[in-house]
Amino acid sequence: MREHSLHPIGTAVWAAYAFRLYICVFCLCVASVASSRAQTLPLSHGERVDYELYFKWGFIMSKAGLATLSVKESEYQGAPSWHYSLLFRSAGVIEKVFRMRDTMDCHYSKEPRLLFSSKRTNEGDYYLVDDLRFAYQENDRVEIHSLRHTLRETKIDTMLMAKGLVFDMLGATMYLRSLDWQTMSYGAESPFKIAIGRDLVNARFRYTGQQIVERKGAKFRTRHFYVDIYDEAFSQAKEAAEVWIGDDENHIPVKIRAKLKIGAAEVYYKDSYNLRAPLACRIVVQGTR
Repeated sequence: MREHSLHPIGTAVWAAYAFRLYICVFCLCVASVASSRAQTLPLSHGERVDYELYFKWGFIMSKAGLATLSVKESEYQGAPSWHYSLLFRSAGVIEKVFRMRDTMDCHYSKEPRLLFSSKRTNEGDYYLVDDLRFAYQENDRVEIHSLRHTLRETKIDTMLMAKGLVFDMLGATMYLRSLDWQTMSYGAESPFKIAIGRDLVNARFRYTGQQIVERKGAKFRTRHFYVDIYDEAFSQAKEAAEVWIGDDENHIPVKIRAKLKIGAAEVYYKDSYNLRAPLACRIVVQGTR
């Protein structure tokens, strides 16, 4: 993440930098449970999940933005694919001081394999595009063409070579959602890499079993994971983040928390539409819907 430098306009940008990391954190956390034993993806055409994002600094916890994950059936280079996208928009105080509209898109083959990823950062006078194209070779090797550009110039145009599990920040969510809980044991670990610009960021997940999450009058049955992320954007590598995944057939994130150099980022499930299966992980508390 070293390519994401700050604009020299003071404290507001530091805050905005942390908030923009919400998206990175969100996707990295979900990416953390990537598995080479992928099963059928539990997706539905037209699926949408909404999230609220908060920034916590000491005793202060303020709303920072809204995020929407959506899925539809599509095509990539003439072959059927899943089109997975995320829209982030700032809210609250951050919207007033530093407006952001970030989008991420990826195409997954039906196997599934990540084929293409694109991230567009729109922050007023600052616009940046990151494209990643994945090619799979023999012996578990992966080639990634990384292209970064603004409206005026190319920033990065390079090839990344890796072996094993390599993803972008959003596409790896597909692997999380294909996990079979029955094959996982307490303390299970899995290393992987995230392609960002010129870098391959090392990370791993650690599974810690079932937990209950409570939020605004509802309880959720979840599976809990710690995420170790070896990148300078995080205040610590071990347990840099945590993610709670709904324990039902949909496998959608319910809560995410990450420790940043400036405070912490927290993401909460808000609502969902057109899921393939009922949201059975949600336990309705008496008096709420």
